[in-house]
Amino acid sequence: MEAFWILLNIVVMLALIGVLVHFHRQKVSFSKRVFLGLGLGILLGAILQWIYGSESEVLATTTDWYSIVGSGYIRLLYMIVIPLIMVSIIQSIINLKASSELGKMSAWIIGILVGTSMIAALVGVGTSVVFDLNADQIEVGQAEEARGQSLEQRLEGLEGMSTPDKILQFIPRNPFQDMTGDRATSTIAVVIFSVFIGVAVLGVRRKTPEQAEVFTKGINAAYAVVMRIVTLVLRLTPFGILALMANTVAHTDFAGILELGKFVLASYVALAVMFVIHLMMISLFGLSPFTFVKKVLPVLGFAFTSRSSAGTIPLNVQAQKSSLGVQEGIANMSASFGATIGQNGCAGIYPAMLAVMIAPTVGVDPLSLDFIISLVLIIGISSFGVAGVGGGATFAALIVLSAMNLPVYLAGLLITVEPLIDMGRTALNVNGAMTSGTITSKITGTLNQETFNNPSAIESETTDI
Repeated sequence: MEAFWILLNIVVMLALIGVLVHFHRQKVSFSKRVFLGLGLGILLGAILQWIYGSESEVLATTTDWYSIVGSGYIRLLYMIVIPLIMVSIIQSIINLKASSELGKMSAWIIGILVGTSMIAALVGVGTSVVFDLNADQIEVGQAEEARGQSLEQRLEGLEGMSTPDKILQFIPRNPFQDMTGDRATSTIAVVIFSVFIGVAVLGVRRKTPEQAEVFTKGINAAYAVVMRIVTLVLRLTPFGILALMANTVAHTDFAGILELGKFVLASYVALAVMFVIHLMMISLFGLSPFTFVKKVLPVLGFAFTSRSSAGTIPLNVQAQKSSLGVQEGIANMSASFGATIGQNGCAGIYPAMLAVMIAPTVGVDPLSLDFIISLVLIIGISSFGVAGVGGGATFAALIVLSAMNLPVYLAGLLITVEPLIDMGRTALNVNGAMTSGTITSKITGTLNQETFNNPSAIESETTDI
């Protein structure tokens, strides 16, 4: 009998995919199809949990089949990340008028990412104080204790790694190994390797322009092919979001969310405040925040659903370049760096909130000036080096809490709501990357404001998708 219900659930998913295909044939815009997939996924996941219960075998098997669509889509995105980064950055550097432009735009991108992560830390501190969050208020269960012990074990492998060691992990030793995504810093290592290739071509062009021209033609051809692959994969976005959201909602622990509702609410208030700060930064540079929001929403929708900053890189680059008018090299660098450096949600707000919650349990005043200054500085440094140890928000929290001499096992208290909060954190991380790219392009004078201000740019960009 279970096999019948599983088959029925699969048929329902296929029917919903058919609905999305129908809207695609009707030339409905890409962004509308993305949010339709999001809504249908939420509805389907809620119905599945209501009918079967979150712990049922039928639901577990059903979501395994749904993962072919959802997780399969994310795998395809990862498949194109490295080729996209390599050919785009090399081509962009080849087209630079001077190599000095590369250093300027890199400095602005990294500076904005790390600077906003420090602002995010202050937002996290303020929100925790306003909502009066305290780790003593949270009941510790068996699952939370197990998570806390796991975090302490992970910390043992991090304590011996200094900040210079973490930064050193960015430098590629074997670029071909990094192309496989073998290390947490593989993406940035590939960026650095690609930069070296681009700069080398500029040097060859000055001495033997004929050879540089041959290489340039090859890169341009490779770029055209890679961008076509990107378009083919991005066409699957509404289907991927549908399956990912259905699985997420179907397995969500709503009882745990209610129990830790105060922390969930505080977290999303902090994330919302930081989103507003991003928009204020956009407006300070003479750009419309409303136009920016409209054009980044489809990308943020995927980031929210997938919980993967790295997996969002292709959509991030495409939206910056085609919808926001960001110069291509800046779009690629900001998306790549933003997936691992200065993540406002994972490396800024989250560890700051945990630190403020946990500090009173060991007799530390989280409102003292020394504590806040130390916390913000440590978050700024760790947000740059956290990719050296991998693991996103968890490792950022481990590094910050251990540096502040706070017990890391208490971070395990939030295990039941971690997936829900991580969705919002990932969306904020990606928005921070797009904000840094847009502002950097504006500062360097490479932003195509006609594209940015054109309300139909997002429609024309997604028509082919």
